[in-house]
Amino acid sequence: MEKEPVDPSILSQLKKLEDKYEAMGQDLSSYLDGLLYSDYLTYWDYVHLDTLLSLQTPRTDLPDERIFILYHQITELYFRLILNEQEQAIYKDPVDESLFLRRIQRINRYFGHLIDSFDIMIEGMDPDQFLTFRMSLLPSSGFQSAQYRMIEINSTDFHLLVSKDLKKPIDEWDSFKNIYNHLYWKKGATELATGKKTLTLKQFEKKYSDILIRQAKEVKEINLRRKFLTCYEENKAIKIALKQYDHHANVLWPLSHFKSAARYLHRDPKVIKATGGTNWQKYLPPRRQMITYFPELWTEEELSEWGVKLQLENL
Repeated sequence: MEKEPVDPSILSQLKKLEDKYEAMGQDLSSYLDGLLYSDYLTYWDYVHLDTLLSLQTPRTDLPDERIFILYHQITELYFRLILNEQEQAIYKDPVDESLFLRRIQRINRYFGHLIDSFDIMIEGMDPDQFLTFRMSLLPSSGFQSAQYRMIEINSTDFHLLVSKDLKKPIDEWDSFKNIYNHLYWKKGATELATGKKTLTLKQFEKKYSDILIRQAKEVKEINLRRKFLTCYEENKAIKIALKQYDHHANVLWPLSHFKSAARYLHRDPKVIKATGGTNWQKYLPPRRQMITYFPELWTEEELSEWGVKLQLENL
């Protein structure tokens, strides 16, 4: 019986594989042997589903604590998605306006999901359960998300992340370390009574300070703001997408946190300790921090109302 001829496209693919492995000093036939004996890939193995579902380890027997853990894990995965887009735009992509725009639009979609998802935190847990299990988690806090700090650093010039009352031009700062010591979010981890650093902040700084300062130096000339100013400043669609990103990250996202904190912690001094004593009332409202990644995109009037109208509507 005459054999069917081998499809030329298969032979072409085999030649490409042979060239690939030969360039690495490897023998293609050995890899093909491995392919013959390897098992088929399954969905659950590919996404490590069993491992993923084993990563929730509540400290109490209150059922809503699992919601709390899952929500924060999902949030960190979205942060990883945002960082993936940022890193490609900063380190890998050529100067291509349409590609840069797509990356910012993807980031906006991720932030949109994150902002919408806060309804889980606001309405998805029983307040009494939350205040009970939250006390068993001290001093840990979502404040300690290093990925979010990396997102901020990748987005803009480091000195633009300084507290509102300490802002000054970059050439007036003597070091990245000095800028780091005055970043706006540090005010959110000070004790209400004394103004001293909380253990929450001390833990975070011990683990991540060197990493974050090193990252700020690395992206000094290539962060998203620098990319915009040097490559895309005249592109109207990119301007609109970056304004949306700025608004998502620095108005809607912190306001979502503020609304959640107000729901569970409100104004009762007895429950403020569930935050580890952090100063969330002053840290979360956008009008108190006035952080914007792309200040040149906003008018003075827009900046004067930064988060104020929305905040009034949300409270």
